[in-house]
Amino acid sequence: MNLWSIFDLPAKESELNMLQMKSQSSELWDNRDEAMKIMKALSDLNEEIGSWKSLKRRAEDALELAQMQDESLRDELLNEIEAIEALISQNELSVLLSGPYDKGNALLAIYSGAGGLDSADWAAMLRRMFLRWAERKGYETEVLDTTETEEGGIKSITIAVNGRFAYGYLKSEKGVHRLVRLSPFDAAHRRHTSFALVEVLPDISKEDSEIQIPQEDIRIDVFKSSGAGGQNVQKNATAIRITHIPTGMVVTCQNERSQMQNRENALRVLRSRLLQKQQEEQAKEITDLRGEYTKAEWGNQIRSYVLHPYQLVKDHRTEFEMGNTQAVLDGDLDGFMEAYLRNNK
Repeated sequence: MNLWSIFDLPAKESELNMLQMKSQSSELWDNRDEAMKIMKALSDLNEEIGSWKSLKRRAEDALELAQMQDESLRDELLNEIEAIEALISQNELSVLLSGPYDKGNALLAIYSGAGGLDSADWAAMLRRMFLRWAERKGYETEVLDTTETEEGGIKSITIAVNGRFAYGYLKSEKGVHRLVRLSPFDAAHRRHTSFALVEVLPDISKEDSEIQIPQEDIRIDVFKSSGAGGQNVQKNATAIRITHIPTGMVVTCQNERSQMQNRENALRVLRSRLLQKQQEEQAKEITDLRGEYTKAEWGNQIRSYVLHPYQLVKDHRTEFEMGNTQAVLDGDLDGFMEAYLRNNK
């Protein structure tokens, strides 16, 4: 394959030169927030270009070794080719993760659907699955808000996932996840189908110029935290509910002991949801002009996890599937995410 067919080096180097010129401006730090964005973009682009150039050098060195036709180098060369192929696949994914927020952090929310105890338990299983996945990737996670059931399941949970490309990978998980299994809550041990909705948002900073929330547009209510118990659920008035008056959007946060911290986290989620709403409205306007628009309904599951009568996890958008359901529930999601990214390039 042509290594550079998926990476436009001249365009990237031109972009790098432009950023370097901006970074050298005497007026750069007049606007600290803009300066921070430029320096971060410069660092990321330098890293990306350096990675591809290093890969190209390794490929050229391996080709020189192969042309020597020295049988004693065969095993070393095969190992190097395997390593290069893995790096090409990894770097190709980084090209696919080129959306405006793909490199940044994410907010992941899970909501149990119809199905009572089974769906609340399924939401808790998804929480574990995504936390295990984040741990595998070396990402930091922070639970911002949780509403649990008395039986230990989850009605809803919001988690901040911090790490490079967190949003780019997790955006593939947005939608309805369906579980089919023998219910542990059914005395007759019958098969049940449960649903949970996963929401994924880019975690944008309050300095982001795209989303500004005037104080007069929000109403803030303080209330006592509630839940199934535990040290992290406080019974004093620290929980925050923010209502965005123009849209009617409501965000709650109650996991922190500090009322101020809960307020900041709730605003953090609200900003991301307003950004998503803005993007959805723009996308709908474009598809309406084209004469077609399909509304996303609750029953349109993106993935099914079947534990009975057979074992299979299947993504209905890409047809990617895995028979090792336990591995998937333990956080082995990269295959599903990569299939989604390649299918939507």
